[in-house]
Amino acid sequence: MSKPAFHRIASLLLGFLAAGAAAPAQCALTAEPVAEQAPAQAHEASEAGEVAESARSTVRSMTVWLARGVDSWFGDRPFEDGGKVSDGRLSAALLFRQHDRPDFDVRFNARFRLPNIEERIYGFIGRDDQRDVVTDKPGAFSRQDRLLEEARDREFFAGIGRSLTDSVDLRLGLRGGLKPFAQARYRRQWLLGPNDLADFRQTVFWSLDDHFGSTTALSYEHAFTPELAARWLNSATITQESKYFEWSSLVGAYRSFGEQRVAALEALVSGEQGPGVEPSDYGVQVRWEQPVHEDWLLGGVVVGHFWPRENALVERRSAWAVGVSLKMRF
Repeated sequence: MSKPAFHRIASLLLGFLAAGAAAPAQCALTAEPVAEQAPAQAHEASEAGEVAESARSTVRSMTVWLARGVDSWFGDRPFEDGGKVSDGRLSAALLFRQHDRPDFDVRFNARFRLPNIEERIYGFIGRDDQRDVVTDKPGAFSRQDRLLEEARDREFFAGIGRSLTDSVDLRLGLRGGLKPFAQARYRRQWLLGPNDLADFRQTVFWSLDDHFGSTTALSYEHAFTPELAARWLNSATITQESKYFEWSSLVGAYRSFGEQRVAALEALVSGEQGPGVEPSDYGVQVRWEQPVHEDWLLGGVVVGHFWPRENALVERRSAWAVGVSLKMRF
């Protein structure tokens, strides 16, 4: 997809933050010569870039203001003396899956470094699927990444974490309705060879809804060339409130075309262990992501075909899905 097309999508998805420009009409029957349309397209691309710049500045300013306010609760040291906001991400997506309603999804995440607290303590804030946040499910298995309608409520969350070592950290947080949750997370990576990497993550969590539970995630990556790689990712979650565990698996191939342009082909399968282990949903999807403004605003398109089944008593059906997204880093 061309950059002008992505800029028109950017104007649409960022409209809730600032006024965007209208998309250029490109009709084959227009009386204007193509050469005369080029300046208009360049002008509208410039306006879309200004919308993105304004939105990014606004989001970052608000996030820094919030981080400064939280840090002031713990002392009088100025936030500028070592404080920072990192890993800021704001994403908006339009998702369509056959047989489901269209879904507009907005997600927000950021991490704080608070100078009035010890160096290994950090703050975090965001808006996401509340159960994915608590269980620490890998992002590749989120409902958005599987082009599913968000059946559960997206909620704001915030909290404080402490890194005990490079591999272990503890987090205490609150999500919508001032509901507390806690996590103990362990992560370890192994370089198995010059082109092979294994990643293990174990999260033990507690929440009012699930009580105690844990999520285990294991991935293996192999680089065939500097531009082509494959990944196998697996995840399982079990809680005190359910006698069954949820599981997901993904096999994907990823091709880089430079300048953050990436194409992916992924096969996904997920389900819940019960009388058997037959998946409740499986399918394949193709992704494309590239910068649409500078190197911090990325646009993406995904098309997939899935075979979901709600339970063993109904027939499995076929469903096409498509999604367009913007991801802003700040």
